Amino acid sequence: MGKLLIILGLVLVVVGLLVIFKVPIPFGKLPGDIAIKGEHVQFYFPLVSCLILSLILSLLFYFFSGK
Repeated sequence: MGKLLIILGLVLVVVGLLVIFKVPIPFGKLPGDIAIKGEHVQFYFPLVSCLILSLILSLLFYFFSGK
């Protein structure tokens, strides 16, 4: 559990630095993300981005679960 917390902390630090220095993060504009633009309404759902993020987190939890 300790290793997982350290790794998650490091990931949060890296993401924080990317946001501070305004480095573009590739998530959010992938092919397969749903974007509907009307005259007065915009709807955006990052479907593929959510699936990729879920896969990455699932793999991290699996590898560091200690089983």
